[in-house]
Amino acid sequence: MIATRILAVLAAAFLVAAFAVATIWPPDMSLAALIGMVDTTWLPVAQSFVRRALSPWIWDQVAVPVLQRPGWLVPTAIGLVLFGGAVSLSGPRGSRTRRWRS
Repeated sequence: MIATRILAVLAAAFLVAAFAVATIWPPDMSLAALIGMVDTTWLPVAQSFVRRALSPWIWDQVAVPVLQRPGWLVPTAIGLVLFGGAVSLSGPRGSRTRRWRS
Protein backbone atom coordinates (compact mmCIF):
# COMPACT_ATOMS: atom_id res chain seq x y z
CA MET A 1 0.00 0.00 0.00
CA ILE A 2 2.74 2.46 0.88
CA ALA A 3 4.75 1.53 -2.22
CA THR A 4 1.72 2.37 -4.34
CA ARG A 5 1.46 5.81 -2.79
CA ILE A 6 5.19 6.46 -3.15
CA LEU A 7 5.09 5.50 -6.82
CA ALA A 8 1.99 7.64 -7.37
CA VAL A 9 3.62 10.68 -5.76
CA LEU A 10 6.82 10.21 -7.76
CA ALA A 11 4.78 9.79 -10.95
CA ALA A 12 2.91 13.01 -10.23
CA ALA A 13 6.17 14.86 -9.53
CA PHE A 14 7.75 13.70 -12.80
CA LEU A 15 4.63 14.56 -14.80
CA VAL A 16 4.44 18.04 -13.24
CA ALA A 17 8.15 18.52 -13.96
CA ALA A 18 7.60 17.49 -17.60
CA PHE A 19 4.74 19.97 -17.90
CA ALA A 20 6.88 22.72 -16.37
CA VAL A 21 9.77 22.01 -18.73
CA ALA A 22 7.45 22.02 -21.75
CA THR A 23 5.79 25.25 -20.58
CA ILE A 24 8.82 27.28 -19.52
CA TRP A 25 11.22 26.37 -22.31
CA PRO A 26 10.50 25.77 -25.99
CA PRO A 27 8.84 22.35 -26.37
CA ASP A 28 11.34 21.23 -29.01
CA MET A 29 14.44 22.08 -26.93
CA SER A 30 16.60 18.97 -26.59
CA LEU A 31 17.47 17.37 -23.28
CA ALA A 32 21.16 18.06 -23.95
CA ALA A 33 20.42 21.78 -24.34
CA LEU A 34 18.44 21.83 -21.10
CA ILE A 35 21.20 20.05 -19.20
CA GLY A 36 23.74 22.39 -20.79
CA MET A 37 21.81 25.37 -19.42
CA VAL A 38 22.11 24.00 -15.88
CA ASP A 39 25.69 22.70 -15.98
CA THR A 40 28.00 22.98 -18.97
CA THR A 41 30.49 20.42 -17.66
CA TRP A 42 27.99 17.61 -17.01
CA LEU A 43 27.74 16.20 -20.54
CA PRO A 44 31.49 15.76 -21.19
CA VAL A 45 31.96 14.22 -17.74
CA ALA A 46 29.01 11.86 -18.30
CA GLN A 47 30.33 10.90 -21.73
CA SER A 48 33.79 10.07 -20.45
CA PHE A 49 32.34 8.12 -17.50
CA VAL A 50 29.98 6.05 -19.65
CA ARG A 51 32.63 5.33 -22.27
CA ARG A 52 35.24 4.38 -19.66
CA ALA A 53 33.16 2.61 -17.00
CA LEU A 54 30.43 0.97 -19.08
CA SER A 55 30.90 0.76 -22.82
CA PRO A 56 31.26 3.17 -25.74
CA TRP A 57 28.23 1.69 -27.53
CA ILE A 58 25.99 2.64 -24.58
CA TRP A 59 26.86 6.29 -25.09
CA ASP A 60 26.49 6.12 -28.87
CA GLN A 61 23.39 3.92 -29.09
CA VAL A 62 21.47 4.83 -25.92
CA ALA A 63 22.56 8.12 -24.37
CA VAL A 64 22.97 10.25 -27.50
CA PRO A 65 19.50 9.43 -28.92
CA VAL A 66 17.92 10.16 -25.52
CA LEU A 67 19.79 13.47 -25.25
CA GLN A 68 18.53 14.48 -28.72
CA ARG A 69 14.87 14.06 -27.71
CA PRO A 70 12.82 16.97 -26.35
CA GLY A 71 13.55 17.79 -22.72
CA TRP A 72 9.99 17.11 -21.56
CA LEU A 73 9.93 13.58 -22.99
CA VAL A 74 12.22 11.87 -20.46
CA PRO A 75 10.37 13.04 -17.30
CA THR A 76 7.07 12.18 -19.01
CA ALA A 77 8.26 8.65 -19.78
CA ILE A 78 9.56 8.15 -16.25
CA GLY A 79 6.29 9.50 -14.82
CA LEU A 80 4.21 7.16 -16.96
CA VAL A 81 6.30 4.14 -15.97
CA LEU A 82 5.97 5.05 -12.29
CA PHE A 83 2.22 5.56 -12.74
CA GLY A 84 1.95 2.13 -14.34
CA GLY A 85 3.82 0.64 -11.40
CA ALA A 86 1.48 2.33 -8.94
CA VAL A 87 -1.58 1.09 -10.80
CA SER A 88 -0.27 -2.46 -11.09
CA LEU A 89 0.63 -2.59 -7.37
CA SER A 90 -2.77 -1.28 -6.32
CA GLY A 91 -4.43 -4.59 -7.24
CA PRO A 92 -7.85 -5.26 -8.68
CA ARG A 93 -10.57 -2.65 -8.18
CA GLY A 94 -12.81 -4.73 -5.96
CA SER A 95 -10.08 -6.05 -3.66
CA ARG A 96 -10.53 -3.48 -0.89
CA THR A 97 -12.99 -4.22 1.84
CA ARG A 98 -15.78 -1.77 2.46
CA ARG A 99 -15.86 0.05 5.77
CA TRP A 100 -19.55 0.81 5.62
CA ARG A 101 -22.31 -1.35 4.36
CA SER A 102 -25.03 0.22 2.27
